[in-house]
Amino acid sequence: MPYSLAIFDLDGTLADSFPWFLRTINDVADRFGFRRVADEDIEALRHASNREILSRLEVPLWKLPAIARHARRLKAEATAEISLFAGVETMLRTLAENGVQLALVTSDSEANAREKLGEAATLFSHFDCSASLFGKPAKFRRVVRRAGVEPGKVIAIGDEVRDIDAARAVGIACGAVCWGYAAPAALRALGPDHTFERMEEIAEAVCRIPQRA
Repeated sequence: MPYSLAIFDLDGTLADSFPWFLRTINDVADRFGFRRVADEDIEALRHASNREILSRLEVPLWKLPAIARHARRLKAEATAEISLFAGVETMLRTLAENGVQLALVTSDSEANAREKLGEAATLFSHFDCSASLFGKPAKFRRVVRRAGVEPGKVIAIGDEVRDIDAARAVGIACGAVCWGYAAPAALRALGPDHTFERMEEIAEAVCRIPQRA
């Protein structure tokens, strides 16, 4: 059966924010006293889990809330620099037109998320934004409960290892996109239910639309 609810991550999945992140991360590192990211570090970090990234960059866990608040402010100021990936609006509209509820789960603020999505924000029925003490699993559970959909008909789509882990923690399907923050090989190694190399593959899998020859 097709999925009835698709839960999307924002940065790296719908919004092309990785270039902005690379331009910004060392300024944030200097401000909060963790290790700067050298060019030669980037590929290794794309293969690491979030916990490993924090360890390698020597980020104190107690500073994470302040770092997250600062990052949200910087993103709000850089809205014009961060665009949606090509094909996102068409993909989202196709899902909505096929009766799929859309939800957005992100650590960014809802205001930032709506600004990035533009007109596409109106296609979403559910938003669960900002940092959460209990992480993405709690957000996924809230969204599934609000949508009134059985977990077996829900898919979470993201670009990081934690998106796959969170989906599995709550018993829903997981889809990994290959154009975001984490390296595709790192995502495939975890065996997600779906791996997407092209934007149009999302609608094909979520709505069970036959693939074009």
